[in-house]
Amino acid sequence: MSNGNENQKIGFVIGASSVGTLIEWYDFYIFGMLATIISKQFFPSDAGTSALLSTLAIFAAGFIVRPFGALFFGRLGDLIGRKYTFLMTLILMGGSTFAIGLVPGFSSIGWAAPILVLILRLLQGLALGGEYGGAATYVAEHAPANKRGYYTSWIQTTATLGLFLALGIIILIRQSQGVEKFSTEWGGWRYPFWISLVLVIISIIIRLRMQESPMFAKVKSEGKISVNPLKESFGHRGNFKMVLLALFGAVMGQGVVWYTGQFYAQSFIENTCKVNFIESRNIILYAILFATPGFILFGWLSDKIGRKWIMLLGMLFGIISYRPIYKSFLDKTNPAAKRTIVDVSATVVNGPAATVDNKDGKKIFLVTKIDSAYQDGAKYSFTKTDTLYLTEAYTGNTKSISYSKANKDNPSLFDTIQVAVKATASSNLTEGSSFVNVERSSAKPNVVVEKSLDKSTFWYMVFFVFLQIVFVTMVYGPIAAFLVELFPTKIRYTSMSLPYHIGNGVFGGLVPFLGTLIVEFTKTADKPAGDPLAGLWYPIGVALVCFIIGAVYLKNEIDQDVMD
Repeated sequence: MSNGNENQKIGFVIGASSVGTLIEWYDFYIFGMLATIISKQFFPSDAGTSALLSTLAIFAAGFIVRPFGALFFGRLGDLIGRKYTFLMTLILMGGSTFAIGLVPGFSSIGWAAPILVLILRLLQGLALGGEYGGAATYVAEHAPANKRGYYTSWIQTTATLGLFLALGIIILIRQSQGVEKFSTEWGGWRYPFWISLVLVIISIIIRLRMQESPMFAKVKSEGKISVNPLKESFGHRGNFKMVLLALFGAVMGQGVVWYTGQFYAQSFIENTCKVNFIESRNIILYAILFATPGFILFGWLSDKIGRKWIMLLGMLFGIISYRPIYKSFLDKTNPAAKRTIVDVSATVVNGPAATVDNKDGKKIFLVTKIDSAYQDGAKYSFTKTDTLYLTEAYTGNTKSISYSKANKDNPSLFDTIQVAVKATASSNLTEGSSFVNVERSSAKPNVVVEKSLDKSTFWYMVFFVFLQIVFVTMVYGPIAAFLVELFPTKIRYTSMSLPYHIGNGVFGGLVPFLGTLIVEFTKTADKPAGDPLAGLWYPIGVALVCFIIGAVYLKNEIDQDVMD
């Protein structure tokens, strides 16, 4: 076979493996990208933060079952072959994703909605648990020793490119439909789930043209395939030791760096910094676009200087820099820092509008919405909600209410304040105003609802998310070649899949959920926002433990012959 034909062959191997894996990652991640909307569709409308936490828990559940998928499909891969096993995982993933897009919302079928979504999410996790090990093993077993890191690094790009594809499709649909239509029960947020079916069919057609891995084919033809891959992988002390070393010395650190740099970054920018939906996702898109070549660079470099220190330095950079980076995000988006550059002429104030508490007629909420413009081009939307406590329940239905309030300059004088009443869906307001007696009032601080960033801050955030994704490419680019070289061919699919999916699925996949939960535990009556940086201690701690174990026990040698 000529060199040109060999290049074409390995190109097809990488392309066919990568396309399917990219689509599986796309399927897996659209759920996380739409977590805020999903929490409102599949849980009670008044659940608040608990709905988001429950949605993140369902998202995390898909990660937690990945090791079980690794065991099940890894065993199949070592028994019947790489090709047909990750063809099965692709079909299972695509079908589950499409089905999530068909589940009616909580308002239609109640608690059956989140239960069905959880079941489908678990099936996604099982499928992904079998996909990555098959694709990485398949490519590695086609690659020459001096290019194993470089060739397998193309598989590593698929996770990030799948995220990129998911973000791009979501943004395009949302912009074409508008916020309200996109977020309704059967709105555009479901389309990315449905699109998955088309992508999966294309990938299946491509994968059917693939041949079995030459290394596995040789082992099979010689009758040397494993009779019991699970027993040989985890029952033999020497191999099990390698499984544990892979997990605690490399993969769990790689997992938390991966999910912090992309998922936690997006969640923090959107939910903590309150950057609007489109800009928060554009920040991630640009960062991914600029950083993705790093997977190839560090995969190639690992063939020259070894895998160990590239991966460990990626972890170390994350450990050192995460808290300063996220602290700077908070500082850059802090409204207090912009008070001196408010553009009064462009600032719009709407309200206040009065809304009666549907549980307590003696409470009326006064909601004022402020779209504050700044001289640097930023726009922050605020909502201020004050509460009036009445002497008796309000029963009127007029278009406004009025009440007396002490003059702030001279408390002995009283001003009459008139406020418009916000109509509910079932109310029929009449002309005029109703006077109400106020027993006391509670003034609350402004709450930032959404921020549109100035260009300087936007690109600042892009750069520092890009930097985090560079750390991701350092730990993730060489990892497939590193894992392949640890284990023998006949049990490779099983042996490498389990530590990979525990490290990424459990340690990494729990980063958004545990990070959010840790912040919730820091909230007190005196400090209702808690410590927004507290969630970072989880990935920092895991990465630090992994760095120490890896530095002490991992070797920086490249196994030239993986046909063993």
